Amino acid sequence: MSGLLVLGLASGLLAGAGALEYSLHRRRLRQIPVRIHVSGTRGKSSVTRLLAAGLRKAGRRTCAKTTGTLPRMILPDAEEIPVFRPQGANIIEQTRIVSLATALEAEAFVVECMALKPELHWLSEDKLVRATHGVITNCRADHLDVMGPTEQDVARAMAGMIPIDGTLFTAEKRHLAILEAAARDRGTKLVAVTDEDRAAVSPADLARFSYTEHVDNVALSLKVLASLGVSREVALEGMWRAKPDPGALTEHRLNFFGRRIMFINGFAANDPESSAQVWEMAKARHPDISHRIVVFNLRVDRVSRTTQLARDVSFWHDADAVVLMGTGSYQFARVALRDTNQRHRFVYADAARIEDTFEQILGACGKNSLVVGLGNIGGQGLALIRYFRNRSSMEVAL
Repeated sequence: MSGLLVLGLASGLLAGAGALEYSLHRRRLRQIPVRIHVSGTRGKSSVTRLLAAGLRKAGRRTCAKTTGTLPRMILPDAEEIPVFRPQGANIIEQTRIVSLATALEAEAFVVECMALKPELHWLSEDKLVRATHGVITNCRADHLDVMGPTEQDVARAMAGMIPIDGTLFTAEKRHLAILEAAARDRGTKLVAVTDEDRAAVSPADLARFSYTEHVDNVALSLKVLASLGVSREVALEGMWRAKPDPGALTEHRLNFFGRRIMFINGFAANDPESSAQVWEMAKARHPDISHRIVVFNLRVDRVSRTTQLARDVSFWHDADAVVLMGTGSYQFARVALRDTNQRHRFVYADAARIEDTFEQILGACGKNSLVVGLGNIGGQGLALIRYFRNRSSMEVAL
């Protein structure tokens, strides 16, 4: 038998096996009545968790999967198990998650969108999730090297995951017209969070969370849950019990050999707009601390994000020291120094050991300092959070 014939037969068998597996996947999807696909620049992990918690409180057997700080499968009893990735992240892993959700007899499935490339948004929705409810939290300037070059392009890329003949919920305001046009094209109803919806979420409602939760995330989740027949009271009770993502905003107070340090974990705020919001919020919460340090955890595989933080955002210019950790320090400094002479305030904390990085941050601190972590939670970001938390005298939600 010739090599070409063997190859042809093998290709035919593989194609047949793939078609059979896809048919089984579609059958599993049909067994789950409510399928919610969550995308957005910021807040999608939180919204995924909030929606699943609200549905559980309402008595719906719910599975969820997040790909935020740490990829997790959330079971119907709220137990969390890690997602095994032998060859790294790949959107095809959603088929394994759907298979598990079906085996657990889930009535509802809430899944965070993994796609970055525009074409993968549509593939993820049309072939892997086929949502009854789509959710886009917001469309901000992040991953511009993949979804850009503009913020409008980010919105167009995310519009790829809008379901056909379904419902799309969003808290996006600036680029709502782009999402509306895509929804009309697919025969999907668009439901936008209004200013009235945001105002209905009171400071008392937000205070009940064990971590900092954003008004938009809560208002958006309440809107989706209401459409599924979950009352506001039940939804909030469930959401208040939701376990936060490891990247949720918290602060840790250290009294370290005569130095008082307030460390704020904002590493999950990795786009410029969100990073600036965290920085300003931290200063507003601690106006009595005049010595302020920003810590950027940078990644060499996130060149576009590093460039944005260095060039497009001026909030860090009022910091007393700028600590650059991770693998993208050179890129940040090179871009930043084109426009301003800030080199005397840069601290290059690119040590391999997290305890050495901590010492370099400590060296930039005064007697009483505010330290805010931004940029990326991947790499050494999560390790630094744990280092501060394990040595803190206090941990509170922001």
